[in-house]
Amino acid sequence: MRKTLIYLTISGTVLLSASCGSGEESEAANKNNEAVAQTPVAGQSAVADDVSAKNIVQVAVGSKDHTTLVAAVKAAELVDVLSNTGPFTVFAPTNAAFEKLPAGTVEGLLKPEKKEALQDILQYHVSVGVYQADALQDGQVLGQVNGSNITISKKDGKIIVNGSATVIASIQTSNGVIHVIDGVLLPPKQ
Repeated sequence: MRKTLIYLTISGTVLLSASCGSGEESEAANKNNEAVAQTPVAGQSAVADDVSAKNIVQVAVGSKDHTTLVAAVKAAELVDVLSNTGPFTVFAPTNAAFEKLPAGTVEGLLKPEKKEALQDILQYHVSVGVYQADALQDGQVLGQVNGSNITISKKDGKIIVNGSATVIASIQTSNGVIHVIDGVLLPPKQ
């Protein structure tokens, strides 16, 4: 009987300790969950990686000829999207291409109230999939992320997009390819 009493006392103490510990652990877990919920979430663009090949955004950020495009991608909140795995083909207008637009166009599109229009224009420059320059064919139609299409043509060995922008360079990235173009593509009016 004495052994049973000792056993019950020990068992009760263990259970009581376990239940108290559980409450404390639960409270600690709740505090941890609250802290995590309040921590701002960063996307793929926040991942630090100095070893791997650069993605589309990292290449554009490093280009002195694409500062306007980078500013537009940031204003449109598309940095994380274009930093993801992809694969993507981006037709990237140079600063000089943006300068060909009517005065005030770029500044107007960078305003917060024009974010949707800016996103539409930028998404018109992106295809899902990798289309290498040597695989682009005369008359080829590519579906763009914004739901519209672009048409590729070839003339004198040059690749032309929508009859107006010429591909002047192609750059391989970790998540696709960038075709640098000398014009801004404007989506068709719907």
